[in-house]
Amino acid sequence: MREVDFIIIGAGSAGCVLANRLSEDGQNSVLVVEYGGSDVSPFIQMPAAFSIPMNTSRYDWGYRSEPEPHLGGRSLACPRGKVIGGSSSINGMVYVRGHPQDFDTWQEMGAGGWGYADVAPYFQRLETSHGGEAGWRGSDGPMHVTRGMMRNPLYSAFIRAGSEAGYPLTFDYNGSAQEGFGPMEMTVWRGQRWSSAQAYLRPALKRANVELMSNTLAERILFEDRRAVGLVVSRGGARETIRARREIIVSASSINSPKLLMLSGIGPAEHLREQGIDVVADRPGVGGNLQDHLEVYVQQECRKPVTLNPHLGLVGRGRIGTRWLLTRTGFGATNHFEACAFIRSAPGVEYPDLQMHFLPAAVRYDGSAAASAHGYQIHIGPMRSPSRGSVRLKGPDAPTAPAIRFNYMSHEQDWRDFRAAIRLAREIFAQPAFGEFSGEELAPGPEVMSDAALDDFVRGEVESAYHPCGTCRMGAADDVGAVVDPQCRVIGVDGLRVADSSIFPQITNGNLNAPSLMVGEKAADHILGRSLLPRFEREPVTVSGWAVSQRSKLPHHDLAA
Repeated sequence: MREVDFIIIGAGSAGCVLANRLSEDGQNSVLVVEYGGSDVSPFIQMPAAFSIPMNTSRYDWGYRSEPEPHLGGRSLACPRGKVIGGSSSINGMVYVRGHPQDFDTWQEMGAGGWGYADVAPYFQRLETSHGGEAGWRGSDGPMHVTRGMMRNPLYSAFIRAGSEAGYPLTFDYNGSAQEGFGPMEMTVWRGQRWSSAQAYLRPALKRANVELMSNTLAERILFEDRRAVGLVVSRGGARETIRARREIIVSASSINSPKLLMLSGIGPAEHLREQGIDVVADRPGVGGNLQDHLEVYVQQECRKPVTLNPHLGLVGRGRIGTRWLLTRTGFGATNHFEACAFIRSAPGVEYPDLQMHFLPAAVRYDGSAAASAHGYQIHIGPMRSPSRGSVRLKGPDAPTAPAIRFNYMSHEQDWRDFRAAIRLAREIFAQPAFGEFSGEELAPGPEVMSDAALDDFVRGEVESAYHPCGTCRMGAADDVGAVVDPQCRVIGVDGLRVADSSIFPQITNGNLNAPSLMVGEKAADHILGRSLLPRFEREPVTVSGWAVSQRSKLPHHDLAA
């Protein structure tokens, strides 16, 4: 029987980080188990093509939610990467650390040692920031973080419109001040997707003490006297057991990590017994606390021929792909999310709770165009929905997909936030900066004005931003709802940890790839028993007057200064 020191389940964002960090001193043997296969595909590596792997069964688990009762019974897509690099190989490559208060909230919720001052050094360790704020960003990490060229005039129009509407402009939302309008960052390097596989796993695989088992399904974790000692896997029709001398780390995503724990006997005891699974540890929180970001598209017709829409046809895409294959430049070398905003929805909201992605095209995530000629759009949605869902087993066998219930829009606050979001996005498009471009509103449409009409639009059109998290919540060891303690150890057993977005106590502001990478970095130090990095003691910028004003300028942090 094969034995290694560490087994890592999942070659995704956090798993690739762990493979690298746990093996870098050469003292430990590391085996990474991944159900997906190779990421060597132009559709993965070309940044502009991200909608293709996101909608391809070879690279995506193809999960969907159960019918959502508050969305008229709609079932929403929940893509998760089934490929080397995991979801970092199929995502939109947007890089957002999150707001400092997100992590301070984690600490308040029982994740001791995960406040902003604690996690900021790990963000710095993972980054090589090209253009970020000096003193706040990393400069020699494996993950290249870049900015687009912003050659399209609509990007600068969007940022100017934010200033005209009275919002601050932020030079670096991943630096000292998140709130405001400014350039967006991406995990793209030299025109190519820079996934966790590129940044962490490929360098690790050059070491003799690291092995990757791809196209391999993790079926269940084995225990002896409540200690995790092995993993049953299947590959090519054959079943195999691998033993771990030190620890097993589950980094299989916020959907598959709780699923694997439950298949292995860790979870809500009654649910496990219903599935015929012997209970190893009764942890009611496994699979609970499921959170996500939802968003809608506010789309505008463009009166000038400057958008990407004409390039979305077969001929246009062919030209883009050919140039990218030959030179790694052009429209194929960016994700086109080059400008963004983080704003507050109302007075009394202490820090941003709405995110805007701006795109100089009117197009959906599946690549279908919404404008016949030219258009542009804001993706907007609330950051901190109170709605919570769950992941549950549909059967005791590993190949069976789980039941995913997000329970989207189950609170009145969700509806209030979305109405405010749409109206605030419309206000941006109404600013003078867009005057020369602005045509008819394409979505929601000029007839959609009342609260009831906006609610109907949201109910029928809202989409997931593909940021599921929280299903193996981190908390204090005596918290019955927590799954892992602040060292990522699964509570109630030994030799087992979880390290991925499933451990987030609360969803962070923005896209989740960056905080997932950070979790991998920090978890590695906990696993190896290393001293943690020194705390980052600089204070982030806060907006004065937040209690009484929905927006206020920060002249000292203004791009125009």
